[in-house]
Amino acid sequence: MKTAVAITTLLLLAVWLPAQEDAEMAQTKVLSLENVWNLAEANKDVKAMGQLMADTLIYIDYDGTLMNKAQFLASMKVPTLGQQKIVTESIAAHAYGTTVIVTGVYRETGFSKGKPYTRRGRFMDAWMQNNGDWKCIASQATLIIKAN
Repeated sequence: MKTAVAITTLLLLAVWLPAQEDAEMAQTKVLSLENVWNLAEANKDVKAMGQLMADTLIYIDYDGTLMNKAQFLASMKVPTLGQQKIVTESIAAHAYGTTVIVTGVYRETGFSKGKPYTRRGRFMDAWMQNNGDWKCIASQATLIIKAN
């Protein structure tokens, strides 16, 4: 009986440990893609940004604007809008099989209609692995507003 329990435990560990390693690798990969996203967006690199997104991307901006991939990429080209710098203050990734959910807090500086702005918000990005590639399938940002 003790041998059967020991064998069962070893088999479960043999399945669980590689899954944990895979989850950690997925989280690391997606977190690096989050950094690429920030650089691409700040530099208005539409081509790089397009490679990070699934064709079916759903993006909800801080003001509630709902965009698909084409609309988001087009918004990056608007000359009167632009991020100069995006800094992630905190970030966490959680893997669920072929999906990784990233949450965090960001600070963004830039200009809109010729006026400078600074925003601080929370974000959540959903990434999915398909045929070995990680793509963002959904992204949402919410402003953090301090109460008076």
